Amino acid sequence: MKRITILIADDEVEIADLVALHLQKEGYHIVKAYDGKSALHAIQTQAIDLAVLDIMMPGMDGYEVTRKIREQHHMPIIFLSAKTSDMDKITGLVMGADDYMTKPFNPMELVARVNSQLRRSLQFSQSVPVQRSILEKGGLVIAPDQHSVTLYGKPVELTPKEFDILYLLASHPKQVFSAESIFEQVWGEAYYESGNTVMVHIRTLRKKLGEDLDKNKFIKTIWGVGYTFND
Repeated sequence: MKRITILIADDEVEIADLVALHLQKEGYHIVKAYDGKSALHAIQTQAIDLAVLDIMMPGMDGYEVTRKIREQHHMPIIFLSAKTSDMDKITGLVMGADDYMTKPFNPMELVARVNSQLRRSLQFSQSVPVQRSILEKGGLVIAPDQHSVTLYGKPVELTPKEFDILYLLASHPKQVFSAESIFEQVWGEAYYESGNTVMVHIRTLRKKLGEDLDKNKFIKTIWGVGYTFND
């Protein structure tokens, strides 16, 4: 059985060592990096199954590392950061992270979150692929096999979560999805007061689809209920 490899990227050596110690006890193989460029190099040269990233790293911050990772990879990413504001957390999730923990942190909670993300990732990779067809809606083309979106022929760059939300809504036109339902289907875990996470992803998705000028063209809010796709 393949040994799971986890990247820990943090410029605070003591924190990287502490996280590594607890994850090694779980049987994981650990790769450590102390700046953003080294973290990205590790991702590009080794088979990494999950990344734990700090945000404030020298050379290249965690946001930029995540953006570059998401250009080619879909492994789970957990931010572990001293940046504690709600906006920082939202930015991290919108950039493509799957989870966000703030320092100081409980190492056992981090281990639990790592285990949870890896279980879901493993289940996804082992599941029988569901045939998903290309969707075309009013100049919008969503191609699931290529994980690409174009609007009137121009590419729209989406994070994996944004893509999954859009495909979920577009493949069920006129059906209204609550924030809870979207979270459980896209994130694959129980809803835990994560309405803001869904709302922020919807807001960013709308902006990327140019809906600042044409409100609710594709994604419509049903106040007090949820979201639906305009067919």
